[in-house]
Amino acid sequence: MPRVALRLAARKGDLQGRITVEANNGNDLTGLFDEIRAHGPLAPTGIGHVTTSHAAVREVLGSDAFQASRPRYGNGVLGRIADWAATDVLHPVQPPSLLVTEPPAHTRYRKLVTRVFTVRAVEQLRHRTQEIADQLLDGLDPSDPVDLIQTYCGLLPVTVISEILGVPQEDRARVLAFGASAAPSLDLGLSWRVFRDVETTLAEFDAWLSRHIDALRARPGTDLLSRLVTASDDGVGLTERELKSTAGLVLAAGFETTVNLLGNGISLLAGHPGQLEVLRARPELWANTVDEVLRHDPPVLLTGRTCVKDTEVLGVPVRRGQLVATVLAGANRDPDVFTDPHTFDVTRTNARDHVSFGAGRHYCLGAALARMEGEIGLRAMFRRFPGLRLEQGAGRRPTRILRGFERLPVSLG
Repeated sequence: MPRVALRLAARKGDLQGRITVEANNGNDLTGLFDEIRAHGPLAPTGIGHVTTSHAAVREVLGSDAFQASRPRYGNGVLGRIADWAATDVLHPVQPPSLLVTEPPAHTRYRKLVTRVFTVRAVEQLRHRTQEIADQLLDGLDPSDPVDLIQTYCGLLPVTVISEILGVPQEDRARVLAFGASAAPSLDLGLSWRVFRDVETTLAEFDAWLSRHIDALRARPGTDLLSRLVTASDDGVGLTERELKSTAGLVLAAGFETTVNLLGNGISLLAGHPGQLEVLRARPELWANTVDEVLRHDPPVLLTGRTCVKDTEVLGVPVRRGQLVATVLAGANRDPDVFTDPHTFDVTRTNARDHVSFGAGRHYCLGAALARMEGEIGLRAMFRRFPGLRLEQGAGRRPTRILRGFERLPVSLG
């Protein structure tokens, strides 16, 4: 089926579709990124444009002429399907999620959340994150191959998220299951079965959150969700729905993207032993290494914006109602910004200029947390198991927008 889809996409000139198909097949995307870039700042598609230009991506994501809300499909077939599939369940890519809320509501909402999710607050989690990583590594058996997605890459972020949300110890396993099942909600093109499973999980998480937030109001802790429950601006705090939406976004986005960051990073470093030698000689480069992983193999391939008024992007006209697919992974390989862009280089001086966290008003709220978890998670793994080797059987997730491993078997050595 993927090969058929690839041929159809190529026949139609659907560049965006080819990105997702080739990514699902585990293919190298560099040639396709360059092909899109050859069309100029914006390449035409059937419904708008696609871009791998670093400058164009930043302009689209930062412009008031574009919004993050999903497109309205009108009264046609797509519109009827969208209306039929719609539910009242809180969803990470539906309002009031910060991912798709726009000013002025977004300004008030994000101000309150940012006041709690500060860089300082994240740094206070650093010691605890190191403890969690060490405990997980203690539990690995180095005598047999292990799947690191199941035993490490997934457990580290969901345990940290549980600390952020103030989840009682007895509920941790349940929240892990919530995180794993809800993560596909950030993607598109789900099968009907996966879609229904996601909806069921989100409904269960919604009900659990209602009880949990009531408990935090009665007995607030030191966790970040407790602080968010009591946060206010001029006496006005977040509504119940906004609180639950934020918690759901932290769970789904914080889980899936960090799992992918860790898995992609382990695969890259194990496949580039020369880069590991550099890190052993210069351990101060671990933080920069995380940004180079994010640049070279980002957890999110692309994101989209809807044009809300006629405008131009780097001289290319974009009409109201058109969609622009900003290929973050392609912008991260833009030769106008990154020298030798297809090379993985932990010493790259401008690795942090990647756009894997987006840009503009929707810049990822959890960027500092992801960087911290990535640094600790990768460094701890390769310090404990410097002889780690990739084994046969690795497989990518069958997702269109998210990019990560479903299986990553290794020998720890």
